[in-house]
Amino acid sequence: MAIPRKPGATVRRSRRLRREMSPAEVALWCELRQRPAGLKFRRQHPAGRFSIDFFCAAARLAIEVDGEAHDRGEQPARDVERNRWLAEHGIRTLRVPAALVFREMENVVAGIVAAANARLPLHHRPAAGGPPPQAELGEE
Repeated sequence: MAIPRKPGATVRRSRRLRREMSPAEVALWCELRQRPAGLKFRRQHPAGRFSIDFFCAAARLAIEVDGEAHDRGEQPARDVERNRWLAEHGIRTLRVPAALVFREMENVVAGIVAAANARLPLHHRPAAGGPPPQAELGEE
């Protein structure tokens, strides 16, 4: 299912959030922008009326870095709503505590790569040595 077109306000908010990333988001972005395992990530990606901290389009995986503000006020309900909306559009949300980004960056990146790889579409791997010769396929 395609993600609906992004409203202009969400795009503007995403652009602003790219300039105002939290220290944990900046640290994680330094790792994800290097394309671990060949995966491409976007930062502060607009999706519907939401901005996703990091998004791997190939795996349809959203990564949200949660600081302590995600535990206060209306934020938990908003996070549930965002997760539900993304899931309805075929996107899985992976939530990473900001403190964990600083303590265990290697493990965080490895977990993100594993989650993304698990969601990548399967492709047929070429046979060892390449395709069989035409004669073996019954063709002249």
